[in-house]
Amino acid sequence: MGTATLTHTSALARLGHALSDETRTRILLALREAPAYPSDLADALGVSRQVMSNQLACLRGCGLVESVPDGRRTWYRLADPHLSSALGELLQLVLAVDPTCCGPDCTCA
Repeated sequence: MGTATLTHTSALARLGHALSDETRTRILLALREAPAYPSDLADALGVSRQVMSNQLACLRGCGLVESVPDGRRTWYRLADPHLSSALGELLQLVLAVDPTCCGPDCTCA
């Protein structure tokens, strides 16, 4: 196994940022299944089109999704095929979570 470079750690930090928001996580998981148009994603996830636009812009800025022009519309897909399998592996994690030390009200600092 190779040594992680700053590029690797930066990419993992961007993924961590993306996964820190439930809507962005749900978008990534949906795009893991198939590419989609923003309006279809918004409807499927029950969010407004504005929220979807903002979250897709964030994911695009992090390099995790890419937009593909399709006539007057644009659809989105995961930017790297490895991301699909990485998300699949993360879904298999089993974690023991201490609710007093994990989350927005964390008291461990």
